[in-house]
Amino acid sequence: MVMLGLACAVAQASTPQRGLPQSEVVFAFDSLHGIASWLRQHGREGYIGADVADAIGIPRPQGEALVAAWQRGFKNDDVLRIAQVLDNRAADERDFILFMVQRPDDQVYFYLSTPLGGLQKAFVSIPSKNLVLPIERAEAELRFREEVLYWKDRSEAR
Repeated sequence: MVMLGLACAVAQASTPQRGLPQSEVVFAFDSLHGIASWLRQHGREGYIGADVADAIGIPRPQGEALVAAWQRGFKNDDVLRIAQVLDNRAADERDFILFMVQRPDDQVYFYLSTPLGGLQKAFVSIPSKNLVLPIERAEAELRFREEVLYWKDRSEAR
C-alpha cells in the first residue's frame, strides 16, 4: 500500500476527534460491523507498516513491523477506494477500519474508524506538496458517511 506511507506524518497533523453524533451511532455500528465482517470474509491479505500504525494511533504488538489487514479496493473512473480491517487482535480487541480514497486531484483522504466509536480521525494527504492535513469535523463526517455507504453497498452486493 504505497499510499499508506503518506500517512506517516499524520500524528503531527491530526488530532483525535470525537465519534459520530448519537443519532448516527446505530447506523455506524451496523454498517461498520457489517463492512468489517465482509472484509474478513471476502478481503485479500494485506498490511499496514508499523510506522503508519503508530502515526495514526493503531495499537500493535511490540516489535511487529507490520499490522495484518484484510482489504478490498475498487477503482471507478479516476477514484481509487480501499478499505482495510486491521487484524490487531493480539494488541487490542478493538477493530479498526481504515478507508482511503485517492482522487485524481492529487489528494488522498483517510478515515480511521471503529465499529463502536465511528469516525476517529480524518485527514487528507497531498503527495505533491508532501503535506498531511486534518479534515474539518463537519466535512470529515459527511465524507466518512459517504464512504461507509459506498462500502456498505459493496459488501451487500457480494
